[in-house]
Amino acid sequence: MPVSLSFLAVVGSVLGSACATAPESPSDTLAAMNEVAPAYVKLVLAVGRHDKDYVDAFYGPAEWKAEVDAAGKPLDAITREADALIARLQALPEPAEETLRLRRSYLTRQLQALTARVAMLGGKKLSFDEESRALYDAVAPVLTEEHFRGIREELDRAIPGSGGTASLVDRYEAWRKDFTIPKDKVDGVFRAAIAECRDRTARHLSLPAGESFTVEYVNGKSWSGYNWYQGAYRSLIQVNTDFPITIDRAIDLACHEGYPGHHVYHALLEKNLVRDRSWVECTVYPLFSPQSLISEGSANFGIEMAFPGTERVEYEKAKLYPLAGLDPTRAEEFDRVRRIVDRLAYAGNEAARRYLNGEIDRAAAARWLAEYALYPRDRAEQRVRFIEQYRSYVINYNLGKDLVRRYVESKGGTPDDPKRRWEVFEKLLSSPMLPSQLM
Repeated sequence: MPVSLSFLAVVGSVLGSACATAPESPSDTLAAMNEVAPAYVKLVLAVGRHDKDYVDAFYGPAEWKAEVDAAGKPLDAITREADALIARLQALPEPAEETLRLRRSYLTRQLQALTARVAMLGGKKLSFDEESRALYDAVAPVLTEEHFRGIREELDRAIPGSGGTASLVDRYEAWRKDFTIPKDKVDGVFRAAIAECRDRTARHLSLPAGESFTVEYVNGKSWSGYNWYQGAYRSLIQVNTDFPITIDRAIDLACHEGYPGHHVYHALLEKNLVRDRSWVECTVYPLFSPQSLISEGSANFGIEMAFPGTERVEYEKAKLYPLAGLDPTRAEEFDRVRRIVDRLAYAGNEAARRYLNGEIDRAAAARWLAEYALYPRDRAEQRVRFIEQYRSYVINYNLGKDLVRRYVESKGGTPDDPKRRWEVFEKLLSSPMLPSQLM
């Protein structure tokens, strides 16, 4: 992982001073957390040896990874050490500074999620809601078939062919073909969307100097896009081209994976917490942790931040439709339907909840996704694979987005005050806040 020498010097200095002496008293909270932080990082890396999906990013000292690999720590030892760190954090006096209070809560809750994931790796069974609370510090609401049927009825009226013999999902897919980006134009459209998303983000946020990312197109994944943060303000963004990509996905992916989404979130954490404060715990990102709800929720809400109101459809109509060779006169039609479909987002949670709780089987989960999330068969099967791999992680996209929006607006960041909206959003992206602290 690319890390600057100056950064490693800072980390070494912090660790050296922290480890040289124990805190003189319980009031020396900062010193104690500076000792807990590297131990936490190494435990996350240790869990990663047992779970290939666990460590999403690490850009700390390479010798830490080598040390962890050489130790080959078993799961029970990881749990014991994590429990000891949690007890130490909980015994600390309450810090006077708000940011330090957030830091202590963050380290404690991230470690608790780590022990929950280790227990799952050891065979412990949790219900969908128990798992999401343990790992992501949140539980998604339960929504009924009746809720989704009402939205389906709206969609049925909005899609051409209502009253015919074809199913709604088949009509929806046939209609979407008119808005699919030709394969030879995907890269050009996506790069234009990235440039626009970056420009809009940079008007409001101070992006670290030298930040950038690389785009790759891949196949055979259970996800549609992924950001691999590599440190030094750089990311690798991969876009899955297994299925046709409709025009709306250009903005979705450019914002979510890039600006002001994952890439900006991790870059701001690195700048404001790792480099400015020497908080080494942020050099690692455990995927199955409360941090993911903030990461995914802010990335999805970031689309609305960058393109408020009608600005998205106006930009797509003026720039992206022509680049893709699509009919721009139908942009508003597509946008109306997209907004209805977006309200079906929680249907995926219900499919996952029922499937992982053993109430339905794999085939029934795919049918549920087709019926209530409007996924065609192949995409429904892909989504079931995602559920099998990432389990209750699915709540982070929709519940996370709603929680982030409510939090930003509760702090005065309403749509009619864009300056305040971006200020609150930037502060969230630069802090170790937990999902339960958004509520």
